Amino acid sequence: MPRYKLIIEYEGNRFSGWQRQLRHPSVQSTIEQGVKAIFKEEVLVEGAGRTDAGVHALGQVAHLDLVQEIPAYRVCDGLNFYLRDQGVAILGAEVVPDTFHARFSATGRVYEYRILNRRAPLVLKANQAWHVIGPLDVLSMQTAANHLLGHHDFTSFRATLCQAPSPIKTLDAFEITHTVRPEGSYITAQIASRSFLHNQVRIMIGTIKLVGEGRLKAEDIPTILAARDRRVSGPTAPPQGLYLKSIAY
Repeated sequence: MPRYKLIIEYEGNRFSGWQRQLRHPSVQSTIEQGVKAIFKEEVLVEGAGRTDAGVHALGQVAHLDLVQEIPAYRVCDGLNFYLRDQGVAILGAEVVPDTFHARFSATGRVYEYRILNRRAPLVLKANQAWHVIGPLDVLSMQTAANHLLGHHDFTSFRATLCQAPSPIKTLDAFEITHTVRPEGSYITAQIASRSFLHNQVRIMIGTIKLVGEGRLKAEDIPTILAARDRRVSGPTAPPQGLYLKSIAY
């Protein structure tokens, strides 16, 4: 029974998230339906990250097992035929050992968060970035982000309903770039860790956005971390700006 590794891109605003749900469309169930329709097999598609509703992916990874031995390119092409116009694309497929697990074999994850800073409403980018109207101090935001690097208790930056057994995580990178284009000012954050708490990235972004606005100081971040209290950090940034960029193995 061959195991296939898939690299997946999807538009998150079409789905209730990665994970299968009874009454709402999910990325996982959409791909599983594609496998059933094209290859006549019912499978479980295991993803590396359980993205929330509205969150996009540039390089989600998943695996599935088929009874048939089908060339990987046919798995990729067949699924893309089924998934056309559904907001999901299979960027690549390969046969992997049955010891490979998309989630548990992962050694790192990179998320990207996009802010489009301009006064005009978003039209083409409406579901692809967080629209922030007022000016942001990107240098202060990077200084704040630097305080989050390393090994910490991230209780102040986790959703209250997060089910992770421990709030302790190690943040390996939090790099902010600023690009000015004719259509507006793009602020992009690249954030890397082995794993993340529920809503951790979006809460961190919501907090450093307050720093960029001058409503918090960068020097407040260590105090917020030490408080271990979700109530003292910033809001949860909206999902449409968040992208699961890549998974490392």
